[in-house]
Amino acid sequence: MFTGIIADVAQIVAVTPLGADSSFSGVRVTVQTEHLDLSDVALGDSIAINGACMTVVTLDQDAKTFAVDVSHESLSKTSGLDRVGHVNLEKAMRLSDRLGGHLVSGHVDDVARIVSLTPVGESFELIFAAPVKWRRFLADKGSVTLNGTSLTVNRVWADETKVFGTINLIPHTMAHTVFQYLKAGDAINFEVDLLARYVAQLVDQMPNQLPNQLPNQLPNQLPNSDGANHVQ
Repeated sequence: MFTGIIADVAQIVAVTPLGADSSFSGVRVTVQTEHLDLSDVALGDSIAINGACMTVVTLDQDAKTFAVDVSHESLSKTSGLDRVGHVNLEKAMRLSDRLGGHLVSGHVDDVARIVSLTPVGESFELIFAAPVKWRRFLADKGSVTLNGTSLTVNRVWADETKVFGTINLIPHTMAHTVFQYLKAGDAINFEVDLLARYVAQLVDQMPNQLPNQLPNQLPNQLPNSDGANHVQ
């Protein structure tokens, strides 16, 4: 589990195929970090790379590098893990940590796109687009995770095929995340709010259940204005 508060903007420095058939094989991704503290990281630990939870398989404390194996399935559901470039990093949270962002699972739901990234005053307005099936999980002033960053959605709207959201990126966020290197048209990893996901699942599991049960659960005695119970 993660918080969506980025600890470092690092570099993928190598991407090596794990199998002979690149159409179905995963890759080993080597990451070099400058500011992420690796002193408490061990083999098997989880680190989110652009919001995707990955397992550390090699570690070089002196060189400040680590590697993860990214499966073909993960490559098909994410962006930015198959090539050299800048990535957001966050170590898995401890239960004693402050929840500075929101609960982030590190399980990327889809690949969204940046529609625009425009300066507005001292900040930047980012508009993203994702498949419309995710509309029910987004709300004005709700949370979303983009490339592993916990962000607040200012406004949500949709057309027949896509859902759109606007986000305000303050200067600190721009300076300490990969958004400083991104532009309109770029793909970004998209994860809906964990609480919204479970609320939606609960609602789906009880269609028409509540109205049908209510009449049978009403008491046959109702209090009168004098406080006494009278049989109806």
